[in-house]
Amino acid sequence: MKIGVFGGTFDPPHMAHLIIAEEARCQLKLDRVLWLLTPVSPLKSDVEISPWEQRLELLEAALDGNQKFEVSRVDIDRPVPHYAYESMKILAGEYGGDELIYLIGGDSLRDLVKWERPSELLRYCYQVGVMRRPAVDIDFKNLEDAVPGIRSKLIWVDSPLLEISGRMIRDRVKFGQPVRYFLPDTVHEIIREKELYKFKN
Repeated sequence: MKIGVFGGTFDPPHMAHLIIAEEARCQLKLDRVLWLLTPVSPLKSDVEISPWEQRLELLEAALDGNQKFEVSRVDIDRPVPHYAYESMKILAGEYGGDELIYLIGGDSLRDLVKWERPSELLRYCYQVGVMRRPAVDIDFKNLEDAVPGIRSKLIWVDSPLLEISGRMIRDRVKFGQPVRYFLPDTVHEIIREKELYKFKN
């Protein structure tokens, strides 16, 4: 099988996440997409994020009803820190014989040289699916020098440019602005009922 691996903090999961993942699934002919919830991101240590249990509930609600999307607990069920190369190594063991395609944005590809052991990450990827972002400038020579073989594994995904982010949604909720159409209905309902991301005096 061809399996996409899509990681993130998903705080909260929103429509752009789902559209990007579905475009990747369709264009790359993936049999399924594993969503890796990152409890604590080494690259976002200075950013306050919601408890992983809360984000997991929202992610499961977001993916409910799509049999091609599945939450993976590969990072949830092991101690921090969580590095992508370790996650992919574990998944390669679990899905031996399947083709694992790591899904990232163009900005993440640009910054891959800053990741922990990027060459080892590449070992466990059949391909690296990159969401094309025209505004992102990537120095491919520097990238290839730092991560030999990366260019031969790149495959591009065209997806709509949706300016939606978790931070934007959290801020809109905090200040009482509408977010209904930025989120799956199931996620919006949980956030509304439990008053998540509300400003606290």
